[in-house]
Amino acid sequence: MDLAADYIEDVIVQFERIKAHGDKAVAQVSDDELTRVLDPESNSIAIIMRHVGGNLRSRFTDFLTTDGEKPSRHRDGEFELPDAASRDAIVNDWNGGFECLFAALTQLKPADVDRDVRIRGERLSVVQALNRSMTHTASHVGQIVWLAKHLRSTNWKTLSIPRGQSEQFKPDGR
Repeated sequence: MDLAADYIEDVIVQFERIKAHGDKAVAQVSDDELTRVLDPESNSIAIIMRHVGGNLRSRFTDFLTTDGEKPSRHRDGEFELPDAASRDAIVNDWNGGFECLFAALTQLKPADVDRDVRIRGERLSVVQALNRSMTHTASHVGQIVWLAKHLRSTNWKTLSIPRGQSEQFKPDGR
């Protein structure tokens, strides 16, 4: 058993699941709902998607060799939505971040798990950086799912086991 190889493989699987959850939630909302803000201190689904995309692009472009907070990143701008931002542009930001992530992850070798990387000058092990990124991304996808579910209300199609049907998913059928 190669724990490092298994870890890298599982990180890829978990990020794929996280992205799929976000994609399925976003697919259920209208263009208006995608950009709707619930209150002045909230972010829309579109803003969260832009932030996640920007974060992943910054962290995983040249992941092993450059600081994960790139000088070209404008984090504050990720929390602004240009007036002309279309669903396609928002989804492209989101997908572009995940493309950088998956490109970096598929290039990792088991020996890379023992390496260190930097994020905002802070030294982290590759495992710490990946776990931090996965936690960050999953928390934002949770926000996306919650917002989409709230906005769709009774029209929401569950992403997991529907209410009242848990018993059907037990291994022994009881």
